[in-house]
Amino acid sequence: MSLDHALRTLGDPVENRRPKVAIVGTRFSDFDLEREMLGDVELTFGPGRSKAEILDVAESADVILAGAAPVFDADTLAALKCRAIVRLGVGVDTVDLNSARALGMWVVSVPDYGTDAVALHTVTLVLACLRRLTQADRQMRDGSWGVAGLRPLHLPSSLVAGIVGFGRIGRRVAQMLHGLGFERFLVADPLPTARNGAAGGLDVHLVELPELLGGADVVSLHAPPEARGHLLGAEELRLMREGSVLVNTARGALVDTGALVGGLAQGRPAMAALDVFEQEPPDVTMFEGVIDRVILTPHMSWYTEESELALRRQGAAEAFRLLHSQPPLHPVVTPAGMEVS
Repeated sequence: MSLDHALRTLGDPVENRRPKVAIVGTRFSDFDLEREMLGDVELTFGPGRSKAEILDVAESADVILAGAAPVFDADTLAALKCRAIVRLGVGVDTVDLNSARALGMWVVSVPDYGTDAVALHTVTLVLACLRRLTQADRQMRDGSWGVAGLRPLHLPSSLVAGIVGFGRIGRRVAQMLHGLGFERFLVADPLPTARNGAAGGLDVHLVELPELLGGADVVSLHAPPEARGHLLGAEELRLMREGSVLVNTARGALVDTGALVGGLAQGRPAMAALDVFEQEPPDVTMFEGVIDRVILTPHMSWYTEESELALRRQGAAEAFRLLHSQPPLHPVVTPAGMEVS
């Protein structure tokens, strides 16, 4: 840890000056809530789409509130003077955690603001795929009538749901699907601790990923990104059942987009519903050859008015704690010497 960062993190009471908070990469319409909760601070904001845009508004900030898009790589972190980055969301894969740790920065997440919102969106996409709603709509607009072009359709009770990642959201998705008639669940989880989550009376079978892909009619992704490569590439997608459905509301990096397009063309999976993409916003022309087999939504699964309010309140509360030398509730990286026993 450099002496400068150590002093900023462990000392340098911001009470002796007006603290600065930067908000980057969010889709909020205003920042009135943050101003109210943070009190007398200098508040700056910007899109944060590049290192230059991040530094433009956040170079001298004490705390940064960051949306999903800004990337805090080693070079960007080294140019910042902040004591903490609060990721407004669950994932922290856009922050170089090792570099933040070496620089003595806090990295904090907001892990539980939108569980029901993401689960609801996931289940909505599952049902839209299973009922072939987008195809039915297009056929009607083209003057077609009847179910001949939509066969086969099945009841949830005859299908197997596969959940990859059985944390808060994965478990909530399973509960919602169970309420809709799904009776059997295959679960694969890369984090062993998450396997200990209560199944809530569901018929859950813990399996490895290849077995899940080969045995599930619906595969829903709720896992963190892989350290290297994709969770689902061409080899994994070939394991999926003909007629199966893939839903990703977790991380775009989990799925090799090119391999998915090729898999859709071969019917494995038969349909995919994506709310997250490797690059955002995506180039939707890559799906032109299989456009009738995909449902695309603009990284919106997290959003309801209620979940956005919870996210903003929890993020601002973490920033307030950090500005007043109080430990955050959900640290991912804790500076040396600041551990709470």
